[in-house]
Amino acid sequence: MLPKYNRILLKLSGESLMGDRNYGIAPNMLEQYAKEIKAITHLGVQVAVVIGGGNIYRGMNEAETGIERAQGDYMGMLATVINGMALQAALEKEGVNTRLQSAIKMEQVAEPYIRRKAIRHLEKGRVVIFGAGTGNP
Repeated sequence: MLPKYNRILLKLSGESLMGDRNYGIAPNMLEQYAKEIKAITHLGVQVAVVIGGGNIYRGMNEAETGIERAQGDYMGMLATVINGMALQAALEKEGVNTRLQSAIKMEQVAEPYIRRKAIRHLEKGRVVIFGAGTGNP
């Protein structure tokens, strides 16, 4: 059976990575996602993933914490990079080639988000994970 779509953008919530935990990352959830994404790629579908960070950081009320909104947003973006790194490790353990891209420069852990480069990675059969967003609203 041929897939209906050639390319998909999958949104995974950070909260779903917690599994039965109260916070953090449940290894069984990473493994489940990695196996499901691998199965999709074996159908020939190009997969990009946007991952949330709510399991690590959930936005807080500025009045309660004293943390400015913009700073809180950056904290949430960094949480998505942590989750992206965890998903990348799980996918690579399953033998899936990946690239983690970030809208915040952090070359030691992720390449910068460049739209054309992301598309090229997809065309080469790599799963592209977007941590810290793509810089687009």
